[in-house]
Amino acid sequence: MPEQQSADSPFDLAEGHPFGPHNLPYGVFSPGGSGERRVGVRLGEFVLDAGAVAGVLGSPHAGVLSQATLNPLMAAGRGVWSEVRRQLTAWVTESAYRETAAAYFHPLAEVALHLPFEVADYVDFYASENHARNLGRLFRPDAEDSLMPNWKHLPVGYHGRAGTVVVSGTEVVRPSGQRKTPADPVPVFGASVRLDIETEVGFVVGVPTEIGQPVALADFREHVFGLTLLNDWSARDIQAWEYVPLGPHLGKSFATSVSAWITPLEALDAARIAPPARTHELLPYLDDTLEELRGEPGGYDLRITVELNGQVISEPPFSTMYWTAAQQLAHMTVNGASLRTGDLYGSGTVSGGTEGERGSLLELSWGGKNPLELPDGKRTFLEDGDEVTMTAWAPGPGGTRVALGEVRGRIAAAR
Repeated sequence: MPEQQSADSPFDLAEGHPFGPHNLPYGVFSPGGSGERRVGVRLGEFVLDAGAVAGVLGSPHAGVLSQATLNPLMAAGRGVWSEVRRQLTAWVTESAYRETAAAYFHPLAEVALHLPFEVADYVDFYASENHARNLGRLFRPDAEDSLMPNWKHLPVGYHGRAGTVVVSGTEVVRPSGQRKTPADPVPVFGASVRLDIETEVGFVVGVPTEIGQPVALADFREHVFGLTLLNDWSARDIQAWEYVPLGPHLGKSFATSVSAWITPLEALDAARIAPPARTHELLPYLDDTLEELRGEPGGYDLRITVELNGQVISEPPFSTMYWTAAQQLAHMTVNGASLRTGDLYGSGTVSGGTEGERGSLLELSWGGKNPLELPDGKRTFLEDGDEVTMTAWAPGPGGTRVALGEVRGRIAAAR
C-alpha cells in the first residue's frame, strides 16, 4: 500500500494513495471530537470541512454542504453530486485553492465521526449464490438443490430496522431472545450463544420517489448516492427459532454497523464490471442483459477483508454477487414502494467460492463444526470482547486503489 502523507499537511500524499483526490468519500464529523456536526470529505488522514470551504469560496452548493447530515446533499440529485465532486477535486488539487482549503482541514485523529446520514428505511438482501448455497447445504443437506426455487428469479430480501443502524466503532451489545435447539422440549430465554457477522456492502439512496413509481434498472445511478461497508450482525440461534414463517426479526434488528464514510458512485467507475452469467431467464424489470444496459455494467469489483481480533479470517470478493444493486433497487420498488432520502439497503452476505472467502462465521465454522484457530483461541461464533473489523478497496483510475474505509464493532456482554 502507498505510504501515508506527512502528519503536517493533507497535500503531501504519496501518488495513488487510496484516500487520494480520486476517492474523496463523504462523512460527518465534529472538530475536536465534540460540538457542531459538519459534512466532511476525507483526504488521506485528514478531513476537509466541506461546508466551510464552500462558503468561503462562494460555491452555490454551500447550503447542502453546511449541514449536520449528508441527507440534503443526497436529495439534491446526480447533477449536484457531480458538480460538488468536481469542485471538491479542484479545491484539493489546484494550487489556486490550496491556501484557502488548507485552513479547513482537520487531522482525522482529532475529530469524532458520526453516522453520516439519517437512515429512513433499511432493507437487506441475500444476493450471493455462494452464500445461499452454503446455507442450503448446512440447513437442507438432503435437498436436491441447495437453492430455494425462487432464488434465481428475484433478489430475496427482508425489511430490517432503521433505528438500530450505527456507525463504525459503536459497541454491539449481545442480544437476548428466545432460543430452541432441536433437543429442547420448549424454548428458553437468554443471551445469544451463536452471535455472528455478515460481511456486506450497503447502498445509500439519495433521490426519493413517489408511491407507485418503480425505479428501472437504468435509473439506478439517478437515485443511489453511494455505498458503504456494512456488517449485518446476526444472532443465529434467535434467528433459527423465529424466522419460520415470516423471516428475520430479533435475530437481526439489534444492530447493523456501517462505515463512517460514504463512497460516491462516481469514485467507483473504474471498478464497474459485469455480474456473473445469468443461468435463468429474468423477467423484464430485472433483465440486465438487455442491449440498452450493456454500457451500464451492474457489478462492482470490491475486495473485502474481515479481521477478528486483528487476525484476517476471510477475504470475500464482491465481484461474485449474483444480484446487482441496480436489480435490488428495481425489485424493491417494482410494487410501487417509494424511496426516501436516506434509505439503506444491504447486499446480503458476500461470500466467494473458497473457504477463505466466506462472509460469515456460520459458513467459516460450517455451523460450528469446524472452529477457527486464532492466536487467542478457537472460535465458532463471537465471544464477549471480540472485535470485528471489515475493510475494502476497489480498483481506481490509472491503476490506483479506492479505499472504502472500515466498519468495526466490539461485542459487549448482554445487559
